[in-house]
Amino acid sequence: MNKEGERLIPINIVDEMKSSYIDYSMSVIVSRALPDVRDGLKPVHRRVLYGMYGLGVFSNRKYLKSARIVGDVLGKYHPHGDYSVYAAMVRMAQPWSLRYTQVDGQGNFGSMDGDPPAAMRYTEARLKKISDEILADLDKDTVDFQNNFDDSLQEPKVLPTRIPNLLVNGTSGIAVGMATNMAPHNLSEAVDGICAYIDNREITIDELMQHIVAPDFPTGGIIYGYEGVRDAFHTGRGRIVIRAKVNFEEIGNRNAIVVTEIPYQVNKAEMIVRTSELIKEDKIQGIHEIRDESDRRGMRIVYELKNDAIPNVVLNLLYKYTALQTSFSVNNIALVQGRPQQLNLKDIIQHFVEHRHEVVIRRTEYELKKAQERAHILEGFMKVIATQDTLDKAISIIRNSTTPQHAKEGLIEAFELSDIQAQAILDLRLARLTGMELDKIRAEYEEIMALIKDLEDILANESRRYEIIKNEMLEIKEKYGDERRTEIDYAGGNMSIEDFIPNETVVVTISHAGYIKRTLLSEYRIQSRGGVGNKAATTRDEDFLEYIVSATNHQYMLFFTEKGKCYWLRVFEIPEGSRTAKGRAIQNLINIEADDKVKAYIRTNDLKDEEYINQMYVVMITKNGTVKKTSLEAYSRPRTNGINAIEIREDDQLLGARLTDGNSQIMIATKNGKCIRFPEEKARAVGRGSIGVRGIALEDQDEVIGMIVVNDVQNESVLVVSEKGYGKRSAVEDYRETNRGGKGVITLNITEKTGNLIAIQNVTDGDGLMIINKSGVAIRMGVDELRIMGRNTQGVRLINLKNNDEIAAIAKVEMDKEVEGDEEETEHPEGHVNSDLPETVSTPQTGDNAYTNTGDEDELRKIEEEEAEENGEDL
Repeated sequence: MNKEGERLIPINIVDEMKSSYIDYSMSVIVSRALPDVRDGLKPVHRRVLYGMYGLGVFSNRKYLKSARIVGDVLGKYHPHGDYSVYAAMVRMAQPWSLRYTQVDGQGNFGSMDGDPPAAMRYTEARLKKISDEILADLDKDTVDFQNNFDDSLQEPKVLPTRIPNLLVNGTSGIAVGMATNMAPHNLSEAVDGICAYIDNREITIDELMQHIVAPDFPTGGIIYGYEGVRDAFHTGRGRIVIRAKVNFEEIGNRNAIVVTEIPYQVNKAEMIVRTSELIKEDKIQGIHEIRDESDRRGMRIVYELKNDAIPNVVLNLLYKYTALQTSFSVNNIALVQGRPQQLNLKDIIQHFVEHRHEVVIRRTEYELKKAQERAHILEGFMKVIATQDTLDKAISIIRNSTTPQHAKEGLIEAFELSDIQAQAILDLRLARLTGMELDKIRAEYEEIMALIKDLEDILANESRRYEIIKNEMLEIKEKYGDERRTEIDYAGGNMSIEDFIPNETVVVTISHAGYIKRTLLSEYRIQSRGGVGNKAATTRDEDFLEYIVSATNHQYMLFFTEKGKCYWLRVFEIPEGSRTAKGRAIQNLINIEADDKVKAYIRTNDLKDEEYINQMYVVMITKNGTVKKTSLEAYSRPRTNGINAIEIREDDQLLGARLTDGNSQIMIATKNGKCIRFPEEKARAVGRGSIGVRGIALEDQDEVIGMIVVNDVQNESVLVVSEKGYGKRSAVEDYRETNRGGKGVITLNITEKTGNLIAIQNVTDGDGLMIINKSGVAIRMGVDELRIMGRNTQGVRLINLKNNDEIAAIAKVEMDKEVEGDEEETEHPEGHVNSDLPETVSTPQTGDNAYTNTGDEDELRKIEEEEAEENGEDL
């Protein structure tokens, strides 16, 4: 006792703090932060929906001021600040926040840029149609109610939702000592998973994942990698990586990265501002300008790139440093019977189905009770008005009674009625006493009795109850189900940049002035031999396409310059352009000297496999006929400024390079139509700094135009093309094998009509051929259209040249089955349509063989003897 007479109880402050803190934390956990596993709602969201339900603001009613709704919820159920209620209601109306919105808002409800909503006095709201399903059967004693904060009203502890809200909309919340972060999912998939669980209560999580594939975020995007999804479904915890959905476009003369969907919960405006800061800090390079072109039709963020930027590289930097790639950390904690619990996918479905099962039971019991009460009253009606005598008797009792109570007692005694039945008779309107109404009462009674029997069967039969749940779920799917918004990249994760670049076949072209690009092979439509071709590129004045190569995005390319240096690129690092695009200056991609230019290239699949690169060789040829062979391993680690590939004499320059396995046949061709064939082993392997050895002896005014490497003598043939559009195929065996250093034999009969030889290629019937003119026109055709001819002929016309145009380059490409056999006419860039018949040209002959004969055998034998004599060889 103290001096005032009050009784003081000493307590330990540690125990008191512990007890008070536990009480506080449990209050926050249960009353604020965590959702109930059954309806997936936190108290504030449940109270908003119930408050709108009480106000009658349904989806088919007019909108009501948000301030009225918030005030009603505050005054009746939620004793907290008005902003907490309004903020919750706003989020329930934002389509970028909830996968399936529950409130239909009218007015400014914010934006993805983080703009706040208008004040509640300016906005209006009503329930969405799907919220009617969340509140369905609330008036049928399906859930328990509790007193509100001042015990003046009742509010539901949980809503009898038909929507698996926790699964389809997810939630997030921070409690004391724990937090929850649950991902949204697709409603159609969720219903399929629930139905599968109902059909098989022992279903595994992996089997459920065949129906519920992954989270489905309201903002779309791409789930990058599947391991985090699998962890979340199995354990209730996981880290899901989400990427923006992007595509590449060409805007003006610049490449651009266009974003159409961003990851969930990313503030678009903040992301753009942060990206601009990273550009200023030089962490992200290659971006010229950022524009937000989003409007009511959808999102569109444009990252316009600099001319020397590689789109895929810039995109990778954006993924690395900005919110174009984020992670969603799943932590499935919800209240189960008032206690927080970590839940996996099956747990969430199980608790929802159990909740629905209880709702169906309580709803059925309520409907059975109401049906039995109605049947009881109808039985009383039929006792009283069954015949005219009983009806007259009842009327007489009522008329002779002094008070209603006396009348009720008289009816009870006369007809053995219950108090309820007697009161119903007194309340009956006179119109119901007709014979027709009596028939209706009997029919209604029969219906009620059938309903009672059915409801009793439902309560007695568990399988029927689960069938009802399943059917209601399928109805929900039919009404509100939709397609997935979020795509899944199963191969994502800890991967390199090439793993998210499609390994498509492309055509790489390099112009005479040094402009390079890659284009999908499918853009070049196949034509028949002799066509005029399609416009392949827009080049500057006096520029033309000089090199063309078919490759795949994941391959490596080694570039060899005329000064003998080697540079290294991945194919996907070459800027992508349309068929008619000019391309990008190669000096912007590799550190090539200003007075140097690319003269040869090699594509290879791998430069990191030591066993592979040690078995392969690079064979180079110069304009003056020098051959050099070096191991591929020597070129597998090029530096930024290039490495020396071959020592070039002052009057010479590198012309070509080929990849070999050491056992091939080498064939070298000159512009005057000569060709030599010798085994690769005749040229021994030397180091990078060596000059090489003589490959072919050149006559005056002649020079090498190309080299091929033949691996299959029986199946491959030699294709040669002249500058004026003539070409032919010859058998490799027509070129006898000699020592290196000889003068070679005739491969194409050079005339004024054909022009000089400009290209040589080894091909098979299954190959495709790409030919590009100096004007930029390209034609793509099948090699099988060219028959095998003798080597001492002019060949046939491959492309119809206009206005003194000339062939610039040829390349062997893959045949695209989808476009083979395209026979439609192709317009010339100047508007003319090719109608010329394919022209076949051979050495002038007489007689019946003037069109098809490839040359008299005796004459060919004589030419070969002369060639052998010139080379100092025996035939």
